[in-house]
Amino acid sequence: MDVSPTLSRRALFLAAGAGTLAAPLVFSRTPALARSAEDATDMRASPIEMRSLKLGGFRILAVRDGLRASGDPSQTYGLGQPAGAVGKLLGENFLPVDSFVNSFTPALVDTGAEVVLFDTGMGEGGREAGMGRLREGLKQAGYTPDQVSVVVLTHLHGDHIGGLMEAGAPAFPNARYVTGRTEYDFWVNPERMGTPAEQGHQSVLAKVQPLAERLSFIEDEGAVVPGITGHNAFGHTPGHMIFRVESEGRVLMLTADTANHYVLSLQRPDWEVRFDMDRAEAAKTRRRVFDMIAADRLAFLGYHMPFPAVGFVEKAGEGFRFVPVSYQLDM
Repeated sequence: MDVSPTLSRRALFLAAGAGTLAAPLVFSRTPALARSAEDATDMRASPIEMRSLKLGGFRILAVRDGLRASGDPSQTYGLGQPAGAVGKLLGENFLPVDSFVNSFTPALVDTGAEVVLFDTGMGEGGREAGMGRLREGLKQAGYTPDQVSVVVLTHLHGDHIGGLMEAGAPAFPNARYVTGRTEYDFWVNPERMGTPAEQGHQSVLAKVQPLAERLSFIEDEGAVVPGITGHNAFGHTPGHMIFRVESEGRVLMLTADTANHYVLSLQRPDWEVRFDMDRAEAAKTRRRVFDMIAADRLAFLGYHMPFPAVGFVEKAGEGFRFVPVSYQLDM
């Protein structure tokens, strides 16, 4: 009897049992106790972290591609705010005031007919630093690279396109690729040479342009596959997009880099962020997107949110309160 690859993978998920699906999956190496802050964010000695979630008839798989410790948060968030404002907000939320950790979480959506990967992590270039673990995570979950049918690029920053190529060849050989036309046109334009965007331009030429024959472009409210639509969310980059995933009346918003910190970007959405290319526009987009998510009580997955990067928001004070997912998407 012929059995479709997608059904076989979903059977694998279901056979694991609801209890397994409700928790991060732990595999292979035995974790060692962290001896320092650097150890704590070095994933080379850590097991892969994954979380499988149910969204109607779809399965969502979040894979932690890596972690990176960073320095003074006030050099990245709350630019132009009074001295001490960033540290004060972090302290009120039980977080260190002098450092922060950035997490990277690509997501796979298995619709039953298509296997759609959103962003590709750091790839081989990040592995020396203990990142670039997406392929490893997909394998542990029962997916092979050739089973990915669509790769969606929310935008073309290096931590989202780094895993497109592997040893000089497409990492997902049977996939077609989707990104926003505004985003692509900006990064491939040779006018980026000699500007702060030059490194990103060169990265897109190396990672994305070789896939041009299989690359298609999406506009605002365009469909990727049935149940998945793209929406403009410009500011972080010139063509940054978010995606609405809907099945059987349940919705998850993939917000990519609209918000990059669960406290500093959400509780103070109007604060400007160094990562954002158009900081004022990004702040407007952040408030618009999370106003909608809060009003409609939608789940969202943010690429840099605390793993498994999924949660909810409610309006609170000047912005929003982040509510991490527990078991809402296991049922």
